[in-house]
Amino acid sequence: MIRLLHTADWQIGKPFGGFDEERRVELRAARFAAVGRIAALAAERQVDAVLVAGDAFDDNGVLERDVNRVLDQMARHSGPWVFLPGNHDAAVTGSVWGRLGSLAARRGLANVIVADEPSPIVLLDGRLAILPAPLARRHEGADLTRWFDHAETPAGAVRVGLAHGALENRLPDGADAGNPIAETRAETARLDYLALGDWHGFLAGIAPRTVYAGTPEPDRYPANEPGFVALVDIDGPGEAPRIERAPVAHYIWQARAERLDGDVGALEPLLASFDDPGRTLLKLSLAGSLPLRERLRLEETLGHWRDRFFSLDIRDDDLFDEPDEDDLDRIDLSGFVRTAVETLRAKAADPADPERETARLALRMAYVEHRRLSGSER
Repeated sequence: MIRLLHTADWQIGKPFGGFDEERRVELRAARFAAVGRIAALAAERQVDAVLVAGDAFDDNGVLERDVNRVLDQMARHSGPWVFLPGNHDAAVTGSVWGRLGSLAARRGLANVIVADEPSPIVLLDGRLAILPAPLARRHEGADLTRWFDHAETPAGAVRVGLAHGALENRLPDGADAGNPIAETRAETARLDYLALGDWHGFLAGIAPRTVYAGTPEPDRYPANEPGFVALVDIDGPGEAPRIERAPVAHYIWQARAERLDGDVGALEPLLASFDDPGRTLLKLSLAGSLPLRERLRLEETLGHWRDRFFSLDIRDDDLFDEPDEDDLDRIDLSGFVRTAVETLRAKAADPADPERETARLALRMAYVEHRRLSGSER
């Protein structure tokens, strides 16, 4: 039996520009730690080879320090690591792969294999043949796996394809269709397994003997299933692979939506339902309408939970301030002032009004200021 660990899309060096500096540092560090967990899992499960199906690095300008950190994290698994150049780290002149090879050689690491040529890589004394389709530029119009069909490999070898791109006619609508891969490639090339990268979620059963491992450490709010690697057992040529999805992620990225109509009572239980908010990045979309007193309660609730979540990203463009009679009576408005507040209320409720955000802020400030002057905040 041959046992493989299939992973992809590490994106080492990803900048995470949408976060503050402290969180950027932690998210970048998590990607190195994920490599360490992969190495530990490979050693624990005694895999024969680790296959990295492209985009190990976020770009070819990754720092040499970061390449060394990757090699440090790989140290727990002494078996072969086979790296395929992907679209982010294509095998162009001056790519990261020359530096990776040089650093590995300098450190005496003979187990690091860069699959930057479309030719078979034979391992395990001829029992395993890996057929790579490296990208030599970011976008290819041709199917670079076509050569698999006619590749000669040792008799009795398990044939494994390694590619990075879009499996034709199999990915969801809207997926990147660059770097096409024939949906029947595993069959036409007589592959026992086709290890793919580029789709960042774990996706098995997409075609016979074909799997996307996904990114091992999530890097966006997903609709797919990131955070895993594939452990693959193959008893011999022609035998169906047994595939296990193994979790390796540290951070949890979640996107949720909640409707608030009149009060924020449902929000606290929702936020409290997360088992480990300290390692959760939550994008929360809010819709509905709230009176001003409930809007202030919402801000207090979110202020508390922002300090508990790793990241709490609130999207409230569809949540409207809707001052009710109680709000206005509490401010004790009359005459032209009340008319002005009604005008602000109309502007705040109109998504097309260019002064909408200003009106929303003015309403809240008026309410807060009245509470302060009346002593109601004490």
